[in-house]
Amino acid sequence: MARPKSATHDFKRDEILDIAAQCFAQASYPAASMNTIATAGGTSKARLYHYYDSKEAILFDLLDRYTQRLLALIGETEAAAQRRNLDDRAALHELVRRFLQEYESSATRHVALLSNIQFLGDAQRELIVSRQRDVVAAFTRFLKRAYPQRLTQDNQTAVTMMLFGMINWTFTWLRPNGPLSYGAFADEVIAMLEHGLS
Repeated sequence: MARPKSATHDFKRDEILDIAAQCFAQASYPAASMNTIATAGGTSKARLYHYYDSKEAILFDLLDRYTQRLLALIGETEAAAQRRNLDDRAALHELVRRFLQEYESSATRHVALLSNIQFLGDAQRELIVSRQRDVVAAFTRFLKRAYPQRLTQDNQTAVTMMLFGMINWTFTWLRPNGPLSYGAFADEVIAMLEHGLS
């Protein structure tokens, strides 16, 4: 009979994912070994293998949970927009704010999502890429509703990717304790959407 999971099992896995994400961001996924992750977490490699059977399993769990979180944010935003009777532009603004708030606390996970998908097996990679497509499609829907005259079939992908270009790479330069907070940056992105640089 299989031994039941301890009450701290999922908590330990969360800790491992936090540490692994930091290791992947600092050293790169190929350079970070199971030993690197174990050492960074102050544990043994054997203990690490108790929770994950490979580095790829860690990466997949990390990206699986993170992409589910991003999709949940979209659902939460849609529900909040309905509950608060937000118009379509305000709903898009709320989505931008929520994503940047998430990015503030998950920069290393975001690095893994943008940089390490190619290291997953085919089926796992396809699942994560499919979720990324779902996120992009949701942003396109929000944009089309917010700016119906501006977005056309021909430019909707370009406009959506332009918005992602503004927010997705913040981990490379925007610091939580820097001169511009993530909240203030969200306001700048929204102002750019609404008014351009005028």
